[in-house]
Amino acid sequence: MDSDDEQLLRGRVYGRDHEDPGPKPGRSYAELVGGPLDGLLLDITGAAPGEFDEGADLPTELGRYGTGGRARYVPRAGDPGRWEWSGDTPEPGRA
Repeated sequence: MDSDDEQLLRGRVYGRDHEDPGPKPGRSYAELVGGPLDGLLLDITGAAPGEFDEGADLPTELGRYGTGGRARYVPRAGDPGRWEWSGDTPEPGRA
């Protein structure tokens, strides 16, 4: 991914349609930091307390494992509004 691609991702919400990619008022977001989804926002609106304490494996074709792979992000200690990339994993059931 080059710098132009990275700029296209910044400020977009992970999983949102490309026609309407931006954040919406009244929603809660965490910024993804590092890795293949760097700069995207993750909508965490309505998450139960502790639901994401261990982070999340987010499906993406941009990581090491391509289609079906996951990028693991965990809340940053002391700054839960920013989630750090901690690595890529293959599709569940695939090694």
